[in-house]
Amino acid sequence: MSLYMAIDLAVIAGPFLLSFDRKVAYWRKWPAVFMAVAVVGTAYIAWDVIVTEIGHWSFSYEYAGTTRLLGLPPAEILFFLVVPYACLFIYECVRAYFPERTVPFSRWYAYALSVLFSVGVVIFVDRGYTALVMGSVALFFLVAGLAFEDVLKSSHTWFFFLISYVPFMIVNGVLTALPIVSYGPDFIIGLRITSIPLEDFFYNFSLLGFNLLVHLSFRRRFVETGEQSA
Repeated sequence: MSLYMAIDLAVIAGPFLLSFDRKVAYWRKWPAVFMAVAVVGTAYIAWDVIVTEIGHWSFSYEYAGTTRLLGLPPAEILFFLVVPYACLFIYECVRAYFPERTVPFSRWYAYALSVLFSVGVVIFVDRGYTALVMGSVALFFLVAGLAFEDVLKSSHTWFFFLISYVPFMIVNGVLTALPIVSYGPDFIIGLRITSIPLEDFFYNFSLLGFNLLVHLSFRRRFVETGEQSA
């Protein structure tokens, strides 16, 4: 087993074992969770396949193994399953254990941020990874502003993002410090927080953000509807 695969398994171990906690009852949300992971994961894996071929990043044979599926280590594909699963578990814990408060974040703030990050795409168009993550965050705020203003106004959403950055710093710190993942210098601006490229913080935000929006869409359909009928 590669070190990267071992990291993936460590990421999901705790959330999976705690999925049956009675207060959170994460297992009851599995239909919505798995739909979100499937929908968003498919898009991000496709992104990963394309940019790996272009050279935005590459993977260590020593730490990620020599096997490749669609040009990616199996552990990289698994990453898009275990990380959203674990982080949506954090969201459900936030919902279960913390009261919800309204945050003064209107759809117009979302639109303004979408425009701001779109400008970033233009500015960094010659830095492929930078431009793509700016575009993904711009798209997130556009979609959230159009259809999920209530999510943006929920304290649960922002607390979820805040807490999720703690394991992100740990896991991504390991991935980039060894490194398990190396970045093409021509595709990033070169600013790093510890060993983590600045772009990864925006990438993580959009990945988790889209998983949250899709999760909540299916949660309202499969979970909350079932609870009401019960």
